[in-house]
Amino acid sequence: MAFTTALSGVNAAQSDLDVISNNIANSSTTGFKTGRAEFGDVYAQSLLGTTTPTPGQGVKVTGITQQFSQGDLEFTDNALDVAINGDGFFQVKTTQGVVEYTRAGAFKIDKDGYVSTTSGAKVQGFQVNAGSVTGEIGNIQTQTALLAPKATTKVTLTGNLDASKGVPSTATFSATDPTSYTAVTSMAVFDSKGASHTLDVYFVKTSTANQWDVITYVNGTNTDAGGATTPEIDQLPFTTAGAYDTTGNKGTHTLTTVAITGAAGLVLALDVTGMTQYGSNFAVNTAVQDGYSAGQLSSIEVNEYGLVSARYSNGISASMGQFALADFGNVNGLQPVGSTNWIETYKSGMPVLNKAGDNALGLIQGFALEQSNVAITQELVDLIVAQRNFQANAQVVQAEDAITQTIINMR
Repeated sequence: MAFTTALSGVNAAQSDLDVISNNIANSSTTGFKTGRAEFGDVYAQSLLGTTTPTPGQGVKVTGITQQFSQGDLEFTDNALDVAINGDGFFQVKTTQGVVEYTRAGAFKIDKDGYVSTTSGAKVQGFQVNAGSVTGEIGNIQTQTALLAPKATTKVTLTGNLDASKGVPSTATFSATDPTSYTAVTSMAVFDSKGASHTLDVYFVKTSTANQWDVITYVNGTNTDAGGATTPEIDQLPFTTAGAYDTTGNKGTHTLTTVAITGAAGLVLALDVTGMTQYGSNFAVNTAVQDGYSAGQLSSIEVNEYGLVSARYSNGISASMGQFALADFGNVNGLQPVGSTNWIETYKSGMPVLNKAGDNALGLIQGFALEQSNVAITQELVDLIVAQRNFQANAQVVQAEDAITQTIINMR
């Protein structure tokens, strides 16, 4: 019987050594979680329970569990290296359609623009519709082709017009005569093909107190079908305190359609209600327009809530999706399948998907990878203990062999 008991101890120690060696081998594996061999004693059983008095019959491995404690974060220079700082798992779908879960966030963009793992599994996330994140789960795909241009439809200017200025010395306005207007500013606007055009906005102080006229030109051509003598925006009014006078809702106007060769006509809505008339120099604080040229994908950004945004060469940033993080009732019930991935089982329960930061899930750390949580010093100490256990059980086998040999040799 001692042979069997000692052999079970040898096997248990061997299993412990196997687990420890696996931990040490994966000490530098991104997202790896250390394993632990767990043991239970073995006793002979009868129909009425444990037979007594009797010695135990050895030891058995009751399970090998993984410890899902947080690993250290290592910072990188790759925008798609992301780590979960807290609870949760990334959800990925393999090329065979199998859904797996991982803590290893070393992602990349594949040839079709999908955010994927190094093994080709596509990362799953909440989809984006018209710029807003929805509750639908699917592949996260970036726009690898040129971002289509958008024609400018609205222009907004804010700033200050100098209240100390007098009426221009030349009464008849002319874009080529600086003495016929008080101030001018220019900005770029875009047509339906993304080509840039110059919008000039002229401000003319009138003889009426606290009132200005505004005249607009595109590519040097007046946008007013009525001619330069009828400015696009007349009677831009201010109060005696210098603020915009909302009486009559003046200061906004849709300019006459500007014909563009080979593109759709340019229709601009100009808003200058953010202008003021104070006793300081003319200045434009903001000049905002909603159009842009075609853009090439230049970079990918991931924020702390897992929102994946693509930034284009034209300065536009567009949301592509948001990482979905999975949580389980029993993470130790997950089944490891290699490549630092797990799959759900009956023991783990069904996954619950949420956004980072929701329902006690961790936040996303960009430009970082979660390292394994293997403590090398502890593993080396455990290795010594497992080795001693193996040696001690082997010594019992040797002692039992000596006793058996003595009995055999008896006469």
